Amino acid sequence: MRNMRRNLAALLLTAALVIFVQLAAVAARQDIIILHTNDMHCGVNDNIGLAGVAQLKKEALAQTPHVVLVDAGDAVQGAPIGNLSQGEAVVSLMNAVGYDFCAPGNHEFDYGMERFLELAGKRQGGYYSANFLDARTGRPVLKPYELMDFDGTKIAFVGAVTPATFTSSTPLYFQNADGKYIYSFCEDADGRKLYRQLQKYIDAARQEGAQYVFLVAHLGVNGSLPQWSSASVAQNTTGVTAIIDGHSHESFVRVVQNKIGQDVLLAQAGTKLNRVGEIRLSPSGKLSAKLFTVAPGKDARVAQIISQEMAAYAELLRQPVGEAAVRLASYDARTGKRLVRSRECNLGNFAADAYRTVLDCDVALANGGGIRNEIEPGLISYQDILEVFPFANQCVVVQATGQQLLDCLELGAMRYPDESGGFMQVAGLTYTINSHIPSGVALDEKGRFVKVAGAYRVSEVRVGGEPLDVNKKYTVGGTAYILQNGGDGMTMFKDAPVVKKATLNEVDVIIEYLQNHLNAAIGEQYADAYGDGRIKIK
Repeated sequence: MRNMRRNLAALLLTAALVIFVQLAAVAARQDIIILHTNDMHCGVNDNIGLAGVAQLKKEALAQTPHVVLVDAGDAVQGAPIGNLSQGEAVVSLMNAVGYDFCAPGNHEFDYGMERFLELAGKRQGGYYSANFLDARTGRPVLKPYELMDFDGTKIAFVGAVTPATFTSSTPLYFQNADGKYIYSFCEDADGRKLYRQLQKYIDAARQEGAQYVFLVAHLGVNGSLPQWSSASVAQNTTGVTAIIDGHSHESFVRVVQNKIGQDVLLAQAGTKLNRVGEIRLSPSGKLSAKLFTVAPGKDARVAQIISQEMAAYAELLRQPVGEAAVRLASYDARTGKRLVRSRECNLGNFAADAYRTVLDCDVALANGGGIRNEIEPGLISYQDILEVFPFANQCVVVQATGQQLLDCLELGAMRYPDESGGFMQVAGLTYTINSHIPSGVALDEKGRFVKVAGAYRVSEVRVGGEPLDVNKKYTVGGTAYILQNGGDGMTMFKDAPVVKKATLNEVDVIIEYLQNHLNAAIGEQYADAYGDGRIKIK
């Protein structure tokens, strides 16, 4: 009898194992779904919102247990909730949603390296980058990739961040006290360092058993330096199944060819959660992709957490600071195209006027990349100002030569008609861009200004109505990001003496201008969205 019971138990165990194996085989034949976001810029409640992302993940899990949620960078900066918490509130909310893999964007570093590493330690699912290195050791600062097993199907996710981080975040954060760069993003003039570094870890993941490799990359396409774009990375590597991209705030799904002519899926999901991407991998290995513009509802738990987090800052943020009779535009209302990074606009003029008036200088410069929203007609709250100027950069005045000013304007115009974060909105100065003249700007391997090798695209520069004198010294006001720290590659000011040290940040300057110089009212002097003729295009 005892032997019969033992044999029966063995038969039942064997049956259970057979059932388990059969179920596992069924699971392995199910789709794998990768949901992806990028360039959220603290838009936790915007458009689809994080509660919508959580609901999309829940809906995907109802179809298959194999679901991964990834982000391609620039999540923690861009709105008050990020600024006031130095990114921590956004990380906490993304943890609540259940992100599995994140690549840092250039703006993940905007609160400084020490703070970035703190946030990286708090992020569930982790930050990954194969090309963000400690220059002293040559080793990645973060884990380069993660290998995930979906019932026998192994997928590697490899992180990457643009080498343009050096100039699009604050260069000072990547240097030691002596000004030496102690971090690297595998930057060079032709992109080969980046391609080699990413290929190294793509190959490592393949050797570890990855059947598919997804590059989660904050690289961009339009407006990015060509050698560091996601398309260039695809075209100069092998072994990548798909690239989930960010940085250029675009919405697309397309196919490009890799180094040996194989298809690579390339996808990006806009900004501020106006899209959420989905890539579906079938059991046969077929890829399909789409972009969601709406979510099937909001996850109640995540919505409640967001509400609680937002409430902590609500009273401060709704304080009124002034009123606008006109729209201060950074976008063209007719085409939807961003103005502030490629031509004059009234919001850029307003910002530059604030710097020039409050800082009391000859010329003021406002880089287009530092202006992130618009001001609509009506009451202006503290939150509105923070959303337009989310970086809270310190303001300074330096003494610069006319030549330094000319070089600055030239660097800002080098990519015209394409966008550039370094495109200069100005006050106290006017200039013309001759778009038919090819840019002669020479940059170093980190994307910093070296010289102009050839004719200048910028001409007819006048300061206070008088022709620019390249040998004359002018007082120039703006943010320390541009005038001291070499942001957007503006190294021409590095030796310019500081006339007024940083005591106010840009938000303080804007509010002081609005309240004390405009009597808290933005009026008809800024009525034209295209400005008042400070920048002309030929």
